[in-house]
Amino acid sequence: MPAVSPSPLQSVQTFRKAFPVPRRFVGRLVQKRSSGEKFRMPSMPKRALATITSACLIACLSLPAWPEGAPTGNASRAPKPSIALPGAAYAALETITPDHIRWHVRYLSHDLLEGRGTGQRGGDIAAEYIATQFAEYGLKPAGDHGTFMQKVPLVGITTLPETKFAVVPKRGETMNLKPLDEYVAFDQTQQPQSDVDAEIVFVGYGIEAPEYNWDDYKGTDVRGKVLLMLVNEPPSSDPKFFKGEALTYYGRWTYKYEEALRKGAVGVMLIHQKQMASYDWDVVRNSFSGEKSYLRLEGPGLKVASWIHFDVASHLAAASGMNLEKMMQDAQSRDFHPLNLGARLQAHMVSKVRNFESNNVLAILPGSDRKVVDEAVVYTAHYDHFGIRPEMPGDNIFNGAQDNATGCGILLEIARAYGSAGARPRRSILFAAVTAEEQGLLGSEYLGKHPPIAAGKISLDLNYDDVKPLGAPEEVEVTGAERTTFYSNVQAMAKEFRLAIRPDARPQAGHFYRSDHFSFARVGVPAFSINEGMKFKGHPESWGIAQEQEFVEKHYHQPSDEYHPEMDFTGDSAMARFGFALGWDAASLPQLIQWQKGDEFEPARSKSQ
Repeated sequence: MPAVSPSPLQSVQTFRKAFPVPRRFVGRLVQKRSSGEKFRMPSMPKRALATITSACLIACLSLPAWPEGAPTGNASRAPKPSIALPGAAYAALETITPDHIRWHVRYLSHDLLEGRGTGQRGGDIAAEYIATQFAEYGLKPAGDHGTFMQKVPLVGITTLPETKFAVVPKRGETMNLKPLDEYVAFDQTQQPQSDVDAEIVFVGYGIEAPEYNWDDYKGTDVRGKVLLMLVNEPPSSDPKFFKGEALTYYGRWTYKYEEALRKGAVGVMLIHQKQMASYDWDVVRNSFSGEKSYLRLEGPGLKVASWIHFDVASHLAAASGMNLEKMMQDAQSRDFHPLNLGARLQAHMVSKVRNFESNNVLAILPGSDRKVVDEAVVYTAHYDHFGIRPEMPGDNIFNGAQDNATGCGILLEIARAYGSAGARPRRSILFAAVTAEEQGLLGSEYLGKHPPIAAGKISLDLNYDDVKPLGAPEEVEVTGAERTTFYSNVQAMAKEFRLAIRPDARPQAGHFYRSDHFSFARVGVPAFSINEGMKFKGHPESWGIAQEQEFVEKHYHQPSDEYHPEMDFTGDSAMARFGFALGWDAASLPQLIQWQKGDEFEPARSKSQ
């Protein structure tokens, strides 16, 4: 008697027991929820398995294209959510585990890798390790000349002890500042020596933003001057004015250096204040000491790019007959005008200049649809950290376990899952482990300007940076996703994974402009980072906030950011699964993802396409 084929409903029920996946991937097909047992490949004849899979896929096609309650955003441009992933994608997603990520993090943050410094031996070893993993996963090289490596031309600048940095106030004695304790400074001209003897002009926040009717310069000629300015941007709760509490790029120190250079200044002194910078002076000291890397210069540069301690700025203001607190208050008004302090900076910058190359590590999984195989979704994470600081007593290895061996571990695990899948999405998937993020997003900046797939054909960049190994998350942060036409898909996917979307926990810190996805946004590619929120299973929200605060205050950019066996990578695994599903979905959409109409990056997108 011939075997009776199972009905579609029976097939779906069997599939759900064998392949537990997020709720509505298959969920609405069967009323009773699965028991949630761990995934195991069922032992059955291939023909029976094919029947089950086919039935599941047929049923998946009957899912509503638009989940209940999902906001449409810019409905004329936004693609409808598409969360019916194929069975091969489900199976690959289910193989993502915390331990796979753990072992990558343990290796990459080991003392033997010497802190993965840019252009240093440990950083090069990390790049080779990642390239080897990509090859093992069956991915194709996407770097230079058929290799996994894209060479990034860099210049290392080390400010030498012979440097003199003195502020000569209007009244009182010359202030000879102490390096690292009172200031950090680099010569961005990439020359061995530069001399500065110039007037100091206070320019408030150093911002010129016509769209917000804001101009700190007011037409003042600052050519040849040294500009004293505040970090961050004018405080506001109005989302239409510098996006309210969320920091924009105007608040980033990189913008302030760039704008000062455009105005013809020879130097910048940024006033550090914890409330405005969102981190202590120790972070400035560690981030801007030792060798700092730059992309090789193709034009002019600042002779002095510096930060000064708040106490130094306060002393300078007082010696100039002014009050720093009042200056800062006045700077919050549109009526502010630049203020010449009557003081001068006298600096003799002496630098060790080292030309070298570092590598972005690039691999690609070609898409299945030859009509769009030249389009791609990109996953990024930076593998560099701060290396070894020989002058630092005690533990001087900056291991960078959380920042960002975690992101690399997730990137590699997602790459492995894609490589092992029995099918491929329509568009290609590009994996990029980038260098020199800690030096100012340099590796991703170079990649954005020299991508193996044109920026106009990259649908989305999903980035991972500093993902806390704290256990099972109940929230996800996707800051910036709401600015794209993909946001409805992100909302639907978060619902499937039972993750609440948490608004940026610290919008004033400007995280969107501080990680590698921003380099893609600048060239028009829709991009955002994926991270956990603050609520973890078994803990109140306050616990997650306390963990984040402790890390920022005690371990961020410190040698104590190390791997510990008790770390729980459940959350990293969850973020990897979530990102895997999002990327597959994005790569399968009918059209490329766009920025929402009116977004600051929309013009760059239009220009690239």
